[in-house]
Amino acid sequence: MEFKPSQEILNKYADVVINFALNGGEGIKGKETVFLMVPESAKPLLISMQAAVLKSGAYPIVYYMPNEMQRGFTELSRQYYELANEEQLDFFPDKYMKGLVDQADHLVGILAEADKHDLEGIDSKKIMTRQKAFTPYKNWRFDKEDRGELTWTLALYGTPAMADEVGMNLEEYWNEIIKACYLEEPDPVQKWREVMGEISRVKNKLNELKVEIVRVKSENTDLTVGLGENRKWLGGSGRNIPSFEVFISPDWRMTEGYIYFNKPLYRYGNLIKDVRLEFKDGRVVKAEAKQGEQVLKDMIAVENADKIGEFSLTDGRLSHITKFMAETLYDENAGGEFGNTHLALGSSYKDSYPGDPSKPTKEQWEEWGFNDSVIHTDIISTENRVVTAYLADGTEKVIYKDGKFVV
Repeated sequence: MEFKPSQEILNKYADVVINFALNGGEGIKGKETVFLMVPESAKPLLISMQAAVLKSGAYPIVYYMPNEMQRGFTELSRQYYELANEEQLDFFPDKYMKGLVDQADHLVGILAEADKHDLEGIDSKKIMTRQKAFTPYKNWRFDKEDRGELTWTLALYGTPAMADEVGMNLEEYWNEIIKACYLEEPDPVQKWREVMGEISRVKNKLNELKVEIVRVKSENTDLTVGLGENRKWLGGSGRNIPSFEVFISPDWRMTEGYIYFNKPLYRYGNLIKDVRLEFKDGRVVKAEAKQGEQVLKDMIAVENADKIGEFSLTDGRLSHITKFMAETLYDENAGGEFGNTHLALGSSYKDSYPGDPSKPTKEQWEEWGFNDSVIHTDIISTENRVVTAYLADGTEKVIYKDGKFVV
């Protein structure tokens, strides 16, 4: 019989997602609308989440996907890409998507893949065309989020395909989820609030330091990332369960050097391994991968996907994620001996702006070097590294080494 997490675990998980992660760690409120986007494989969690929404006096709207269409709106099924012509790939259901964004107060996405490789062999340019068609949806969503009127979170539901991919059985894979999300705790929500308190301490300390540039050095990396003006470090917002990272959206123009990512990347139904990127004047000028290189290059060819939108560090002491999970949500939050560093190619987070992110004009975002793209792809390294900060007062300070913040 296939392993299934207990009802107690599912209820705790739903409680964390609905009553903690949303609303910036405060949970939902009565009469708010919560949009639940859940694949067929994760039906048991959907039932628990809907119950949590209803008990909170809010309104659930369910988007329930068959496993063959497990990725939602933009990354569809193999059949779709095999049969769709150019006009169909470009089609954008504007009225439907605008209505969804207008209606939702909160968005919940559950990752539960029935086949990790279902889009392998599909022309990646077709997938990028579909991504670009949904640019208005991304913009509407982000604009509403910038106004403080929308929150979201992602969580993971383990499936046999996901467990097989990393050489675990399903129970072992779920044990990693349970540990990572503190679901073995009597009160996981309270535990998350304690963890978020420490993340906030680190984030606030980095903001006090007034860091202008960070330099990341390891055996295979020497990368300089300029943070630029009008920036603040982020972390502990409830986006993503689990999330342990402290991150910032830098000035893309100030990225120089090279970086190697030793963790595989699963993107667009494909596996990309051993990525090495080289930057000059803020742009990727060389991109290599031992597997999936063409998918990587097609992604980078999308407008502004050759620039970075995020720089992130995770302290290995906070995260209970010590095994490779073959899901970016977990791998970008990995702890273990050396924690992790990851970059996101593509779109910046506008809430890295220290003021009201709904106020600046498009021209101001560009002037400050906030990147804008339909792509946002995180790529991860767990190599041992030293991160040195160069401060506004002309001094320098090591802020991260041996997988830990030292601030």
